[in-house]
Amino acid sequence: MTGRLKSTLAGMAMWLSLTLGWAGSALAVELTMYYPVAVGGPLTKIVDGLVADFMKENPDIKVKAIYAGNYNDTRIKALAALKAGKPAQLSVMFSIDIYELIEQDAIVAFDDIVETDEEKAWLQSFYPALMENGRTGGKTWGIPFQRSTIVMYYNKDAFKEAGLDPNKPPANWDELVSMGKKLVKKKDGQVDRWGLMIPSTGYPYWMFGALTKQNGQVLMNGDGNQAFFDAAPTVEALQFWQDLGSKHGIMPSGTIEWGTLRKTFLEGKTAMMWHSTGNLTAVKKNAKFDFGVAMLPAKKRRGTPTGGGNFYIFKQTTPEERRAAMKLIRFLTQPDRTAEWSIKTGYIGTRPDAYETQALQDYLKSFPPAAVARDQLEYATAELSTYQTGRVRKLLDDAIQATLTGTKPAKDALGAAQAQADRLLKRYQ
Repeated sequence: MTGRLKSTLAGMAMWLSLTLGWAGSALAVELTMYYPVAVGGPLTKIVDGLVADFMKENPDIKVKAIYAGNYNDTRIKALAALKAGKPAQLSVMFSIDIYELIEQDAIVAFDDIVETDEEKAWLQSFYPALMENGRTGGKTWGIPFQRSTIVMYYNKDAFKEAGLDPNKPPANWDELVSMGKKLVKKKDGQVDRWGLMIPSTGYPYWMFGALTKQNGQVLMNGDGNQAFFDAAPTVEALQFWQDLGSKHGIMPSGTIEWGTLRKTFLEGKTAMMWHSTGNLTAVKKNAKFDFGVAMLPAKKRRGTPTGGGNFYIFKQTTPEERRAAMKLIRFLTQPDRTAEWSIKTGYIGTRPDAYETQALQDYLKSFPPAAVARDQLEYATAELSTYQTGRVRKLLDDAIQATLTGTKPAKDALGAAQAQADRLLKRYQ
């Protein structure tokens, strides 16, 4: 072979390589994913790492994660982009956004995307309690990812100081009150440490869903078109919440801030707090005292709503984008990835087989509190979600805060919220 021929062939090979490389990158599917991060835990770096791992394994798919504050911010930005003609392909949004997203024809059901028997089986691989907020009308619209329950964090050192067994947190409402009173610590007539704090800003309806479930009552039906705000057990639950501050004196009267409560607990200003399990890793990292994590106490039964975000795929997507989005979501919800996510964030491993991985089994042995949220799924119910969910939720939030601040009695506040919710939901019945 002559030198000229060799040179020509080499040049053709280089041209072909460059051409194919260009074509490959040009044909790469690009995904934009909106993601909420202002909800607890060091999420941005973790999500970036998982996305980078995915792109290494799938060089033909490019993923851009856009971080958008809290869940409401994420929904607003994603829907605004959709209306502006610059839609994302997928997003993690509130699991309770399902009815609004369906009503706006913004998302596609996963049942309409899955193709293989393996993919259909994947839809059935998650904890049923976590799927309650993702399914309606016989279809699956959301896949659980950043999911949580409410758990009780408690300061074991404070328990010892108060003469309480640090390994026996309150198991029912009566014990919550009696232990809470012992845990209150005063200095010069002022409260230096409260017994308990339950946040009542940010997501008051979520905390309230735990109290009502413990009292044997759910807040809505399974079709999202009826609320039970004025049911007697609902009223009793709100009265008990108010009484914790105004009557029993184990927590401050009025409202308690969601966003600063973790800091308050870490500073030793409350011996117990109810909060998302999504804070578990942050508390573990920053607590200067021995702490425990427990299921929420019972009245008629134990109970908590599930919470957090689901993956959704938007309807304004090409078949190629949908397949790529499915590939990303399936990658992020593999048992090993789910275990990694749970360990790093404190959120629940969303599928039972994640807890069969060696990594998560080892982690639970070294840090048993990580199992509490999972075990509590046995007593969990769906988070408040209805049609007109933003407006209905605000009615309940306003009623809760009116009662906690002493503006309205529980029965009156919830009765008014029920009447307005009935008007909003009537056309969906």
